[in-house]
Amino acid sequence: MSQDHAAGKPLAGIRILDFTRVLAGPYCAMLLGDLGADVVKVESPGEGDLTRRQGPPFHHGMGMTYLAANRNKRSIALDLRSDDGRRVARELAGRADVVLENFRPGVMRKLGLDYESLAPDHPGLIYASISGMGASGPDRDVGAFDVTIQAIGGYMSITGEPDGAPVKLGNSAMDIVAGTNCHAAVLAALLHRAATGKGQKIETSLLESQVAFLANAALEYLVAGSVPRRWGSEHSQQVPYKAFRTADGWLVIGAGFQGLFERLAQALGREDWISDPRYASLPARVEHRRSLYAELDPIVRRHTTVELIALLEPAGIPCAPVNDIRQVFEHRQVKHREMVVPLQHPVYGALPQLGAAAKFSGFDITAGWTPPPLLGEHGEQVLHDWLE
Repeated sequence: MSQDHAAGKPLAGIRILDFTRVLAGPYCAMLLGDLGADVVKVESPGEGDLTRRQGPPFHHGMGMTYLAANRNKRSIALDLRSDDGRRVARELAGRADVVLENFRPGVMRKLGLDYESLAPDHPGLIYASISGMGASGPDRDVGAFDVTIQAIGGYMSITGEPDGAPVKLGNSAMDIVAGTNCHAAVLAALLHRAATGKGQKIETSLLESQVAFLANAALEYLVAGSVPRRWGSEHSQQVPYKAFRTADGWLVIGAGFQGLFERLAQALGREDWISDPRYASLPARVEHRRSLYAELDPIVRRHTTVELIALLEPAGIPCAPVNDIRQVFEHRQVKHREMVVPLQHPVYGALPQLGAAAKFSGFDITAGWTPPPLLGEHGEQVLHDWLE
């Protein structure tokens, strides 16, 4: 994003030198660019970020993952295997507020672009590294992809149907979680620098992000000593709470808390459930979930999804149809909250982007957004703006 377009945003004037590729790092850099930072994406000449060619599908030769994680950036192509490429990269790093990288541990040190090499001449530098398994420890050099992290970090053991195979989340969720964590850490480090004048090094990884993301599932084991298992769409501690098959599709109902359950029972004409000792309390329902679902499933199956929503929503019972992605972007609330932002590139034309998850009263976060760049599109411009 040009700094003219970034005016009025909280990160206007902040320079991010982004050596990351694939998804976790680029997603972090994109979020910083959304907030007005000048993000310069460093790519290898000729090939660039690997996700440019990941597909099909493609849009003007670019893969969907690249297009989803690289708006609001400028691209410069540098050969970091050459002396000249490393020299230019080091000069750019000397003008950056933040350096982002997600190479395997040790690669940036070999290039002379690690924090320890840069910080003596640039004490205010914030340097953020995202790795697969962590920057230190016995497995620091083990390669990782989102799917291997979901396996080793336990998420696949709690995802999927109870008697089915382990299942990963529907997209590369842990890459996105790691990128979001790094984005928050960079913002915290910028605040710390504003207060102290000192930069610092930030380390995060897909593994650490995934383990932290376990949240209550982790506490089930750490505190209660039980190993969580796969529940499908069910909840280990709330009943009823799952996706139910209707006469024409699927509907999620979340009515585990006592007041909600009683309203559900009344709406379905089964007030007897309220006094039934098997269902009269949440702990009892958790214990007897199978018998409750044996009674509830057939009732739901007799109604269409629309009929059930019309019955349950007025009673204040949380419920929702299981939408496909097309239906998501036809949803009235998604449209109202402007979750699609149309952008236009001078070469490859129109490109929709996902809107920001958080809106601000003090500025329009989507103002001035720019589409993902072509490889090396801004090389001369970046060198002029940063080094002259």
